Amino acid sequence: MAPDDPLQVNTLVAIPRAELSVRASRAGGPGGQHVNTSSTKVEVTWNVAASAALTDAAKGRVLLALASRLDADGTLRIVASDTRSQRQNRDLAEERLAALVRRALVVPRPRKKTRPTRASVERRLTEKKRSGAKKRDRRLRGDD
Repeated sequence: MAPDDPLQVNTLVAIPRAELSVRASRAGGPGGQHVNTSSTKVEVTWNVAASAALTDAAKGRVLLALASRLDADGTLRIVASDTRSQRQNRDLAEERLAALVRRALVVPRPRKKTRPTRASVERRLTEKKRSGAKKRDRRLRGDD
C-alpha cells in the first residue's frame, strides 16, 4: 500500500492519508528487552470534524455515532500495540479506524410499524379471561 493511497472505508468513502496523523511510541507489556528499545505502539488520529472525505450528512452521522470516542476537537484516536512490528500495528490501527467509521456510516432501516393479527388479539383476550376466571373461582371457593 503506497503512502499516498487513501484509506478505503467503503465504496463511497476514502480517507486521504494526509488527514491521518500517525505517531509511534514505546509499547508496554510483554516483549522482553525488545520492548524497551523500539517504538512499536502506533497511534492514528483523524479529525472527523475537519475532514473533507465525508459529506455533511455522513460527517454528522459519524460525529453522532462516535461521540463517546471523540475529543473536544472532533478527533478520533485509535491505538494499536498488539504486535512487535510497528508496520503491523499501523496497519491494524488503520483497519480498526476504517471498520469503526464503516459501522458509523450505516444508516439503520426505519422501523416498520406492525399491528397484531385479529387472531392473536383474540387468543390474548381469551387467555386473560381464562386466567381471570381461574382466580375468581379460587376466591369464591373460600371453604379451604
